[in-house]
Amino acid sequence: MTEPRTARSLLEVGTAAHYEDAASYDRAYRRRRHDVAYYREVARTFGGPILELGVGTGRVAIALARDGHEIVGVDRMKPMLDRARAKLAKETRATRDRIELLRGDLRTLRLRRRFPLILSPFHVLQHLYRRDDWERALATVRAHLAPRGRFVFDVLFPDPRWLCRDPYRLYRLPDVTVPETGRRVHYRESFDYDPVAQVLVIQMHFVDPAIERGRPGHHRWAPLTHRQLFPQELETLLHYNGFAIEERHGGFANEPLDDRAVQQVVVCTLRRGFRAR
Repeated sequence: MTEPRTARSLLEVGTAAHYEDAASYDRAYRRRRHDVAYYREVARTFGGPILELGVGTGRVAIALARDGHEIVGVDRMKPMLDRARAKLAKETRATRDRIELLRGDLRTLRLRRRFPLILSPFHVLQHLYRRDDWERALATVRAHLAPRGRFVFDVLFPDPRWLCRDPYRLYRLPDVTVPETGRRVHYRESFDYDPVAQVLVIQMHFVDPAIERGRPGHHRWAPLTHRQLFPQELETLLHYNGFAIEERHGGFANEPLDDRAVQQVVVCTLRRGFRAR
């Protein structure tokens, strides 16, 4: 039997490395607004209070709090929470008072309260790599979701072009600016897919241009590991852990889930008659 080649240690590093530099994270995704608009509409439709699993730097939560919703945001990464608190300090007192930020693991979280809406935006659940990770995380959602509540999340639609890329090749992307120094550096990515574990390891490379001119320079890289979730597999995981899919879209403008989809945007409810074993 073929064994997955993605070591647990690499999964752990790939879960955390992308989020250690929260300022760079915010800079990289400062123009990502389409998902924020979607979750604002979801919150307007279903109301709060809201539990956000994987709150990060507050990119979604702060927007929801500005709209008047009460948010409890949970994240395992201290740098992300520190950044969220720094951003929140610049908001109005009313907005600050609507957000509670907690450090915790979404697989073990127990707050002893229920919410009519639970969110997990921006591919957070793709850091659940094994079936038992999913079972524990979905048990957390069941423990916190109010009757007739909604669980809404997004994950990427697996792209065969990414999964088949040469793992030994660096793919060129637009240059980026390092926030600490203001210097422009070359940005490259490599892709290595483990088809048994269904984990894609993306190595992000930040290369000082001096290196390519044969001079000393800094080369920093960080892995990002994402579990690839195919639509039928995702539906099965949800079904056998007590959830029914109410809506499923291929993007944040409610595009169809088809061969052109980039995202899987899912709205779930608790499945009637489900009893956890």
